[in-house]
Amino acid sequence: MFSGFAVPAAALAATVLAAATLLSASPATAAGAPLAGDVCFWTAAGQHGSSWCYTPPGYTDVPDFLHDKAASFRSNADSAVYAIDWGRDTCYYRLIRAHDLADNWPWGARLDGVADTTMGCEVG
Repeated sequence: MFSGFAVPAAALAATVLAAATLLSASPATAAGAPLAGDVCFWTAAGQHGSSWCYTPPGYTDVPDFLHDKAASFRSNADSAVYAIDWGRDTCYYRLIRAHDLADNWPWGARLDGVADTTMGCEVG
């Protein structure tokens, strides 16, 4: 039998409830999973590997670990966003429709940034 301190029943119950809540959290709230309005990109097919999420509006460069290395994506945005590839003399975009996903995304090998407009780029 353990002795040394007593934990009030109410405090113990609150601790157990908090732990159960954390353990049953929805995968949608996990790091790298899209929240409302986000578009997330992964380094591996099937939405696996390292991830990063973009939230419109505006343009954002993708992080170095994902630059030209996105293998999959999932959009939880209510509007279209555009994957941007900065070429030598021009730029190209690829439309990502609202609530779209790709588990094996070849165009991700060109991904440099993400925007809520085409940035004046050509369709790529």
